[in-house]
Amino acid sequence: MIDQTSRDVLRCHSVADVVQALDYAAATGRRVVPRGGGHCFVDRCPADGIVADLSGMDRIMVDESGIATIGAGARLGPVYAALHERGRTIPAGCGDTVGIAGLTLGGGIGLLGRQYGLTCDRLVGAQVVLADRSVVECSEHRETDLFWALRGVGGGQFGIVTELRFATVPEPSVCRIEGTWTDGNLVQTWQDWAPDAPDGLTVNLAVQAGRVTLFGISTLPPTETEGLLREFTARAGVLYAIDIRLDVPYSMVKPTFSVVDPAPETRRVRSEFFARTLSERTAGELLRGLGGNRRLAFTAMGGAYNRVAEEDTAFAHRGERYLLEQAGDPGDPWVDEAWTVAHAEGSGRVYPNFPDLALDDPSRAYHAGNRARLAAVKKSVDPQRLFDFPQAL
Repeated sequence: MIDQTSRDVLRCHSVADVVQALDYAAATGRRVVPRGGGHCFVDRCPADGIVADLSGMDRIMVDESGIATIGAGARLGPVYAALHERGRTIPAGCGDTVGIAGLTLGGGIGLLGRQYGLTCDRLVGAQVVLADRSVVECSEHRETDLFWALRGVGGGQFGIVTELRFATVPEPSVCRIEGTWTDGNLVQTWQDWAPDAPDGLTVNLAVQAGRVTLFGISTLPPTETEGLLREFTARAGVLYAIDIRLDVPYSMVKPTFSVVDPAPETRRVRSEFFARTLSERTAGELLRGLGGNRRLAFTAMGGAYNRVAEEDTAFAHRGERYLLEQAGDPGDPWVDEAWTVAHAEGSGRVYPNFPDLALDDPSRAYHAGNRARLAAVKKSVDPQRLFDFPQAL
């Protein structure tokens, strides 16, 4: 979603290319925004800015210890496929076209996250080109403040990440889960149930045009999975009508969901985390406003997401129950109206990977109690604010 007519797009295929891009930016006095080849919900590049396109840096390697080294231009589809060949994976997002760098730097929520944590929780190292054109390696033992910040601050604020290293996990065969109803009562039941389910069960909820779809995966035994789903539908007062497919490799399950939005970059999205169940009044008001391309999406948190202390990484949202998105066509006033209705009961916190230019205090919403430390790291590594864009620290 970048208007490239007034901007330079520098296509980088190596670290040396990135250094040259920063030399050019310094010589021309312009801001730089790195892009990893994936989509973003907003255009955060200044009108006269420079886009450093890293999509040519997409190498993927896995060593014998299970550490994956991935170029910042790789997208999730090829990442999952390459890791599958080695019997490994990482907890990451649902869309094949999502860029691994942006996803990781903003946290990384996905269907294995309740069991294994955020994508950034599996990050063990990164290579970064800083504003002064130095190339640094960071980890728990080197450039530790920078490494802390990279795990959840959001992409492109402290430097240009060129390579990421992950501690992978064995790729599981999962139970694929999908069911569709027309009963809006499922929304209330889901909020009370899904965030407290066992870590091995992740089921999310999407509501659009009178259709409520439950979808997700389970790494639990099939009989336990079926029992938990029967419990959910019984609590909701609906018939048990859920399609369960057994022994699906995790890397192959994501594209099979009918509910996954095929073109998120064509929608306007606002979102917020919630630490408690919406009141029936508020939920009812949200549901009554649906129609056309309007959509509510509920993503379960809890589990391993919340077993990391808020201050241990830059990702500050470790006590939330679920994430709620309101999506609609660009220009549809319902997106703002629905967000305002839900916001009255929200936590005030927003996922950095869902940037929202309408926020009154974005730094507080994205980073909460980690803002001061992040600002100090920013001042240390980018004192001239070369990597600046709307809502940057």
